[in-house]
Amino acid sequence: MANKIYYLASCDTCRKIIKSLPKNNLEYHDIRQEPITEKELEVLHKLAGSYEALFSKKAQLYKSMDLKNQSLTEADYKKYLLQHYTFLSRPVFIIDGIIYIGNNQKNIQEVIKVLS
Repeated sequence: MANKIYYLASCDTCRKIIKSLPKNNLEYHDIRQEPITEKELEVLHKLAGSYEALFSKKAQLYKSMDLKNQSLTEADYKKYLLQHYTFLSRPVFIIDGIIYIGNNQKNIQEVIKVLS
């Protein structure tokens, strides 16, 4: 599998992170322009270990749909991830078969180290 980043081009945080990356050979995948397919999501799920790990509980839609007060199953997380790009915790990097999910500083420093 190619080294890849799933991101949102309109997201300031994603843009800032991408700017901070060293020169790389990542395949860039804007999830708004090109929604994640079920097959791609299966690959991410296999690497992450769960759909919940890929799911952003910070998403506006999560709050507006009042999902925090529901008991979501793995099937629910998968359904929502396929339904709307905003539910993906971004950016998601796949580098040499390892997945890095989200924009916490430790994660991004690790990605920069691996790409350097």
